[in-house]
Amino acid sequence: MTSSFPLPAHPLLATAVELAPRLSARSAEIETARRLPEDLVAELNRAGIFRMMIPETYGGLELHPALSFQVIEALSRADGATGWCAMIGSATALTAAWLPEPVGRAIFSAPDVITGGVAAPLGRAERVEGGHRLTGRWAWASGSQHCHWLVGGALVTEGGKPRMVREGVPETRLFFLPARDVTLHDTWFASGLCGTGSGDMEVKDLFVPDDHGFSFFAPPHVARPLYGFPFGLLGLGIPAVALGIARRAIDELTTLARQKTVVVERRLLAARPAVQEAVAEAEAEVRASRAFVLETIHALHDEATRGPVSVRGRADLRLAMTHATRSSARAVDRMYEAAGGPAVFHTSALQRCFRDVHTLTQHAMVARPTLELTGGILLGFDPPTPVL
Repeated sequence: MTSSFPLPAHPLLATAVELAPRLSARSAEIETARRLPEDLVAELNRAGIFRMMIPETYGGLELHPALSFQVIEALSRADGATGWCAMIGSATALTAAWLPEPVGRAIFSAPDVITGGVAAPLGRAERVEGGHRLTGRWAWASGSQHCHWLVGGALVTEGGKPRMVREGVPETRLFFLPARDVTLHDTWFASGLCGTGSGDMEVKDLFVPDDHGFSFFAPPHVARPLYGFPFGLLGLGIPAVALGIARRAIDELTTLARQKTVVVERRLLAARPAVQEAVAEAEAEVRASRAFVLETIHALHDEATRGPVSVRGRADLRLAMTHATRSSARAVDRMYEAAGGPAVFHTSALQRCFRDVHTLTQHAMVARPTLELTGGILLGFDPPTPVL
């Protein structure tokens, strides 16, 4: 499906669509391995998937966010785990814009670099001369097995006590860590997105130089529109993955319904009014929520070309992200239920869609509390803006 907001054609989107049949054919292999195969990662890397959000000045593609969104969506339609890992690798790389220029260039000018990690401040970073001593363990480090650099978020301490930015607000920073210095724990035994390798990562008392850490509350060193709304971009890929999975579920149900005969009724599943209604509702829900996300992406990108993005704009993006992800889950549920018995087997792509999309809905960036946050802003309350 094409966007309602046309952008110039880009070969990367065509490549993602061309890759789709091969990705789909390997879904069972990916799920069993609980990580992406090395040759598949290499193919995604050669295509430039992990360079979508790297600044042009460092040799990246710096694509319009709506285009990156559609690339991730296309990959996810083929295989949810692949789309998720592509999203994590490309979205993490946008942090290049916040690193000091020499470090950002040194890391991201490498044409094959892949980054990942966890932005949540689950670590502790003790301030020392020239940098920080970092200790922490982070869950959900998706795709970490194929990364060269990993990002870990941490609470900054000084003398063992939290360092405060202002009253009631402790300092948090993100730190770039060479993958060789990080211990990976194989903890990813999940119901969905099984092939993402989202285990734990850990470091203990690791020295990180000052120039390998940054705060999103500071302005980026690369002042371009793409980097005008960072928190939104870090989670923007979640609804892209969800919508891709939902589109795959509609595809799968449509194919099944045209082939499966309901024995008792002596007619195709597609002839059932309940199935027809389910397909119509799922189609409307997916297309409407997708349009809301793309409309908001374009509006915020335009706003970022003129200056800082407003709190209301950030809230709109978070609302669109959450709505699209949860709408996708409802669409998948309808397709799963309409399929009947065949959908319960692991050989069914619908079964994988069901498990994958409901794993997505558990992510904090699109969980139900985000609706409380955005709803409060719509009602005129002042939010804790760092959350956005």
